[in-house]
Amino acid sequence: MTLAKYRKHQLVFSQGAPADAVFFIQKGKVKATVVSERGKEAVLSFLAPGDFFGEGCIAGQETRTTTVAAIAETLVIKIGKPEFIRLLHDEVQFSGLFWKHVLKRSMRIEADLVDQLFNSSERRLARLLLLLANYGQDGRPMPIIGKISQETLAEMIGTTRPRVSHFMNKFRELGYISYNGRIEVHKSLLNLVLHEQPKAEH
Repeated sequence: MTLAKYRKHQLVFSQGAPADAVFFIQKGKVKATVVSERGKEAVLSFLAPGDFFGEGCIAGQETRTTTVAAIAETLVIKIGKPEFIRLLHDEVQFSGLFWKHVLKRSMRIEADLVDQLFNSSERRLARLLLLLANYGQDGRPMPIIGKISQETLAEMIGTTRPRVSHFMNKFRELGYISYNGRIEVHKSLLNLVLHEQPKAEH
């Protein structure tokens, strides 16, 4: 078990590398991406303090299926696979923390699927911004979520960059966000997510 510090943009591990440890974020934020056989890169998620990643190794994964890189100065605890399995068996509090994380991630994946199937692009973008700012998660919100390109946001909600640009400008005009390179999410953005009725897009 070791504590490691990563600079902004520094890789934690790459797709295809040996999967031999699990990581826990103490401070900062990381981005998980995947590259297809044709070389197209997609952003899967952003992870924040309190999140585990790399846990596929304890389910038999031998190589990493994603690339994870720090998007800010980040502190993570790296736990080797044998030690991690021992902690799950012997430490009730640690085991509870990990399984809570697994359940939250499963719920998030299910919510993401429903989001893609039934909600408008505008509502999906609002929900993503709130998630990135930690609204509705354990711990206090972190409204300033730094620099994330409109291309990345478009990839994550399944739409085009021009549409994201349109919605970001609209959110700024309505006072939902402040946007000048860095994105600051205001609590008022919750109104859009809570009050818009889900509807299928055509």
